[in-house]
Amino acid sequence: MLGAKDAKHYGLSVAILTGDLQHGWSVSLLAELTNKYGLSPQLSLRLIEELNTYVTCNLLSGELLDIQYSKLPVESLREEDILSMLWKKTAVLYEFAGRAGAMIGLEVSEPHHPLVQALSLFASRCGLAFQLQDDILGIVGDEEKLGKSVGSDIREGKKTTIVYYAFKKATAEQRRYLRGILGNKRATEGRVREVADLLVELGAVERTRSLAERYVADAIEHLQKIPDSRYKQLLATWAEYIVCREF
Repeated sequence: MLGAKDAKHYGLSVAILTGDLQHGWSVSLLAELTNKYGLSPQLSLRLIEELNTYVTCNLLSGELLDIQYSKLPVESLREEDILSMLWKKTAVLYEFAGRAGAMIGLEVSEPHHPLVQALSLFASRCGLAFQLQDDILGIVGDEEKLGKSVGSDIREGKKTTIVYYAFKKATAEQRRYLRGILGNKRATEGRVREVADLLVELGAVERTRSLAERYVADAIEHLQKIPDSRYKQLLATWAEYIVCREF
């Protein structure tokens, strides 16, 4: 039987191993496009280089900032700090997927091609919306559908936009109460639920939901630059699903 500390280290090791495997698989797929399907070697190498440097560095930076921010008082952070962290830990990968897919489909090596830029920005905005919805589900989601504990973000002291907005609106007494529970790994289920209810009561969850919806609306605006097709419609449907998903 694993202890809590061992389980945490085991979970982290599995996450790192999974990330390494996915990264290696991505590089292998890009190389295979050249070897088997005739993709330009220059384009394949360009995308592999971007994945190994730009994407990986941003992902690591985002995860590190997520941990660092959980140890800081929320008053020391700005909204743009939190959004930048979310972009680095999630949206940068979406952006790369959109850009790489467009460059491969169009067989162009120019990242500033109008259609490549449009799909990059579309995917990036969707990535931010996805992470914001993930934070919402971490507070008000259904544990059975999510497959994970609701409230874990509260115990870990995650500095989400939900927490940021709540502190902006909370009274001095409510702030003191929130500080006593956020980041407290021993907080009872009852206390965690009280904090979750307070975050909802202060309008922080709804404000974050509105922000996610604005990112999706912005994403779909960028998608309008793409010629009409069945695939364009599927992308629009996927973007709208991001902010209404329950798991």
